[in-house]
Amino acid sequence: MSERLNQLAANIDKVLGKRVQSIEIALDEVTVIVNAETYYESALLLRDDPLLAFEQLIDLCGVDYQDFREGKHTGKRFGVVAHLLSLAHNWRLRVHVFAPDDSYPVVASITPVWNSANWFEREAFDLYGILFDGHDDLRRILTDYGFIGHPFRKDFPISGNVEMRYDPELKRVVYQPVTIEPREITPRIVREEQYGGSV
Repeated sequence: MSERLNQLAANIDKVLGKRVQSIEIALDEVTVIVNAETYYESALLLRDDPLLAFEQLIDLCGVDYQDFREGKHTGKRFGVVAHLLSLAHNWRLRVHVFAPDDSYPVVASITPVWNSANWFEREAFDLYGILFDGHDDLRRILTDYGFIGHPFRKDFPISGNVEMRYDPELKRVVYQPVTIEPREITPRIVREEQYGGSV
């Protein structure tokens, strides 16, 4: 393991202390899981403490852990993962937080800490239904405002709940029940000896 990664993990442990559930070094990356109650406070410390100095949020996404690892995951269903960059120290960090309530997933917004989180949090809300407490403009960003459900959830139906089409008589877009018949598509198997002729 890299000495730099060990130093980063030690700095995180020193600065965040009991706010941390776990710190892991794997595949040349450091991942820290923080408590949901201290997520916002942890974000401030990650940005402002000179031992860490993560000035930039690169990415943020939602995750649905339903049926993760073939159903062996026993933790909370919804999580948020943020990727941070420290230009001062030239290191990266993955920050993970789980929403405490699976039926109503809420975590704090970190948009006041890194304003680049704004549209990422809107995307996680739109696609996973994760709410970000303190976000001042949390609305759908990729799906239509009338869209029902959150399409990246594992329990969302593949064909969707409704479909929309343009009605030429009404001269507007209308929603209607899904007309696609559910079916299972099995790919055709092509054996190597069946194409390319003889070798």
